[in-house]
Amino acid sequence: MAGRCSSSASTGSPADTVRYYTPSAQPSAVTGGTYTLCIDLRWPVTSEIGALGEHRLPAGTYAYTGSAFGTGGFSRVDRHYDLAAGKNETRHWHIDYLLGHDAATVAGDVRTPDADVECAVADQLPPSPVPGFGASDCDCSTHLAYDEDGDRLREAVASAHRRAKAGE
Repeated sequence: MAGRCSSSASTGSPADTVRYYTPSAQPSAVTGGTYTLCIDLRWPVTSEIGALGEHRLPAGTYAYTGSAFGTGGFSRVDRHYDLAAGKNETRHWHIDYLLGHDAATVAGDVRTPDADVECAVADQLPPSPVPGFGASDCDCSTHLAYDEDGDRLREAVASAHRRAKAGE
């Protein structure tokens, strides 16, 4: 699975471990925390993104950072995978409009369990073509990052999670 988030691979020292997951290797624990989805958009799309309106999204790799601290914990991430796979049609959040498109595939995700570092991670990633995406409840400019180079973006995501967890 070269070039994608690889199952359960870790990087850094044990204290700075960042875990990568793929749809088939998701842990079943209900633990919550911060996550970043790695999303491949195979072709450019124009999509209505809730109250943000219509936006043109170029093909490439996107990283959406969110948090999952409710009673279901990381089961929210399972919902994202289901929506991208066409198993769910309900749109609640900005990310649902991207994941529900035929061109979008969730390649995997990075998680920092038991840590509320959503804004710290999002702030360290490249800009998005959609200002305000996923950031309606905070002061961040966006929680969606974009890069044509998927490997470069995935490394930026892993680094952002490590730095945020370390308090940098």
